[in-house]
Amino acid sequence: MAKSALYRRLGLAAAAAAVAVIGAAGNAAADEWRVATLAPEGSAWMKILGRGAEEVNKATAGRVTIKYYAGGVQGDEKDVVAKMQGGQLDGGAFTTIGMGMVDESIRVLELPMLFKSVEEMDYVREKMWPTFQQRFEKKGYMLGEPGDVGFLYFYSGAPIKSIEDLTKAKVWLWGEDKIVKGMFRKLGVNGVPMGVPDVLPALNTGRINACYASPLAAVALQWYTKVKYSTSMPMAYGIGSTLIRKSVWDKMSPADKQASDKVFKIQAEKLRKVVRKDNERAFKAITRAGVTVIETPATMVSQFDKSSQELWQELAGKLYSKADLDLVLKYRAEFRAKQAGK
Repeated sequence: MAKSALYRRLGLAAAAAAVAVIGAAGNAAADEWRVATLAPEGSAWMKILGRGAEEVNKATAGRVTIKYYAGGVQGDEKDVVAKMQGGQLDGGAFTTIGMGMVDESIRVLELPMLFKSVEEMDYVREKMWPTFQQRFEKKGYMLGEPGDVGFLYFYSGAPIKSIEDLTKAKVWLWGEDKIVKGMFRKLGVNGVPMGVPDVLPALNTGRINACYASPLAAVALQWYTKVKYSTSMPMAYGIGSTLIRKSVWDKMSPADKQASDKVFKIQAEKLRKVVRKDNERAFKAITRAGVTVIETPATMVSQFDKSSQELWQELAGKLYSKADLDLVLKYRAEFRAKQAGK
């Protein structure tokens, strides 16, 4: 999301997130791959994705060419998914909002208040990712390497120091995001649903006066210029990845698959490192620009955490299976036990 990051569901909005990386795809024909994303031109995501595309083209002697449509020019993530299904696009760099339109179970990795650190998230995601790759492949899509949007914070025109303050705000809701919508319902927050491209205009007109994003996404999408405050409490950790139609992937020769996959894995690792550093830089840039970080009171954190854990269980069997949730919590417990033993 740019210096940005919601990304779409932030997430990059997540975008971007998109952010993510085509970690599992390539094209053996000389055709041009058409890949769309919400990540803005000039963002960390697009710079590295662009370099990756150049390296893949070189490694495959020009047989794999990737054209990115950045900045939401192909529409919100739901529009990109629809265009992929219709054959108008070959892939997309998504947040879990877009990926969830193909297989909702992946959203178990983006539950509110689930992770306390990036390292914790990395551990759990690495354990779960192969399972999701298999699920997406069965549905006709190749799921690439994981990418980051970052921790998502609330940004607002007035200080948010309590759940009551949050209920008084006109908070953006990414479309019909079932997780955030469910969270808002439990807290009594009336979210204003709209796509990522509509958020900045809505902040300008006052249709909304609060949103959520990673620092990088807030900068990249320019949302930070329309708010005055940020919470210190992150709501969730936004992730992303790339989806490529399996029919496109299957056209590739084994050699081109191997060559492109190698490049994408390297670029994905670079992208995660860059996005994490840029989120730190973006946070500092936002505060220098005059956005005040309000220390979230322990009572609000406690309320948010309690409601989040209730939501995790309520969504089991609806958005993801109880077995998926149990596995995520099991791996999280494993990580915390290892850390405690150090």
